[in-house]
Amino acid sequence: MFAIIETGNKQYKVTSGDVIFVEKLDVGEEKSIEINKVLMLDGKIGKPYIDGAKVICDVVKQVKGEKLMIIKHISQKHHTKRSGHRQKYTKLLVKEIVG
Repeated sequence: MFAIIETGNKQYKVTSGDVIFVEKLDVGEEKSIEINKVLMLDGKIGKPYIDGAKVICDVVKQVKGEKLMIIKHISQKHHTKRSGHRQKYTKLLVKEIVG
């Protein structure tokens, strides 16, 4: 059984036991959350979501992605600006798909 869920304006295909990284959610570690935005469940497509369907996940931990360096350079002006960015993610373990 698989489902396609939406969280953080992104879509993920999940099955029971999967570990996924989603954009940071304001939930503490070792807590359980329900995701109600189920777009598709075993071939059944919602309009836009399936009523009564949900995915139950455990929050494993909050993590950061790898650092990305951003360099802005203007060649004629001898100007270089550097900055970095690390995206924050939430690591989820899919426990159960209810439909």
